[in-house]
Amino acid sequence: MPDASAPVSPSPGFFNLRSVSLRFALVYGSLFICSTVLFFSFIWWGTAGLLEHRVELAISADSRALFNVWEESGPPGLTMMIDDRLEQDVDDNTLYLLVNKDGKWIAGNLAEWPRQITRNHHWFNLPVQRAYTQDLAKVRAYGLPDGYRLLIGRDISGRTLLRKMLTDTLLWAWIMIALLAIGGGWLVRRLFQHVIHTISRTTLAITHGDMSQRMPVHGTDDELDAVSKAINEMLDRISRLMDGVRQVSNAIAHDMRTPVTRARAQLEYAALHAKGEAALRAAIEQAVGNLDNVTAICEALLRIAQIESGARRSAFVLFDLIPALQDVCELYEAVAEEHGLTFTQSLPASLPFFGDRAMFQQAVANLLDNAIKFSPPRGTVTLSAEIVTLEPPLDGRSRLLRLSVADEGIGMNDADMARATERFFRAEQARSTPGSGLGLALVQAIVQLHEGQLQLAPNTPGLITCLEVPLPDEENFPTEVIA
Repeated sequence: MPDASAPVSPSPGFFNLRSVSLRFALVYGSLFICSTVLFFSFIWWGTAGLLEHRVELAISADSRALFNVWEESGPPGLTMMIDDRLEQDVDDNTLYLLVNKDGKWIAGNLAEWPRQITRNHHWFNLPVQRAYTQDLAKVRAYGLPDGYRLLIGRDISGRTLLRKMLTDTLLWAWIMIALLAIGGGWLVRRLFQHVIHTISRTTLAITHGDMSQRMPVHGTDDELDAVSKAINEMLDRISRLMDGVRQVSNAIAHDMRTPVTRARAQLEYAALHAKGEAALRAAIEQAVGNLDNVTAICEALLRIAQIESGARRSAFVLFDLIPALQDVCELYEAVAEEHGLTFTQSLPASLPFFGDRAMFQQAVANLLDNAIKFSPPRGTVTLSAEIVTLEPPLDGRSRLLRLSVADEGIGMNDADMARATERFFRAEQARSTPGSGLGLALVQAIVQLHEGQLQLAPNTPGLITCLEVPLPDEENFPTEVIA
């Protein structure tokens, strides 16, 4: 058998695509890199576009000023304005060219009209030969009256260099961030592997029977601690359920073995020593009685299981609970009288209730049977029911049925009351009383099916057993009530 405490090795191979942690890290890194690319692209296009836009605005503003001069002074005034602009251009980054309809040079710092400038009112990138360098200019051509043409431009070599520097900077930044994304993805994968490894180690240990293993809780109150606490609570619940199943199995074996063994012994004794038909018949009847106890235990267990599965909710109807309770009271009044007890009841005239009539009668009958069974002669057993209004409402319910059975019997201590609803549990005082220890377990299952709760309290002397079941609001009741 493998060692349950041995660590669970991660998936083989760093680039095993079947690894959940690797896929998670790849998704994280891809999202990080894609968002960075989009962010840097926005910065690049924003900066480069701003530089381009400023050049175009400068050329457009310059063209409007030159058009005004043309309209006022014609070619001589425009020529003078171009010469003045060139003389004032200290940075030598402006381009002008004015030609007539024959293409003859009139003014400007370009020797001739560039061949690639074929259309007016369009933007062109024009290579310009300087003294020792080849620069780049952004130009635009304009048509003037009488066939004149005007070319205006700006040297954008510096802006092109700045854009290149920006591109290189963003590229290197993107490479660095990509490396950080890869490192971050690796760290995320390691963290993910650690969590999965911890869960796998714990579950593997439990699979091999070590129910004491639990997820570590670091006390940081983060999501990992929340997951660890949830898993630990689940494991605690499983452990309690397994202990309950083990105890129930032991109790079933013990409680069923006794009547079966007694029946076998009676039949065996009758077979060997019976001297007549009457003795044999008496032995058979006693054995049948013991076997009936076994059958009753099995039926009670099956009924509890059926109730806890919720299958009986299909039988829920709206009915008046008082006639159903009176039917039970009529039966147990006679039983109480046989035991020398006083049976009293305090019930309202009508009590609309939504649930399973027969099942709820069974729960009340079990409570009355226990109360009568454990009450001394001349004691009193009281059944009472009332509707309690909740302020504020609880879980959307504002009305509650409180049904209680009080006796003056031997009662229970606090430890016994805490375990009273466990299957086959019997207090020390009740060991000598006939029963299987399933009565209150069945009542608990019925009350929980009706979304209520069972409470026990001392009566000094005796015990008070109280059923609290939420009632739908009156406006939510169906109009027709079954009597």
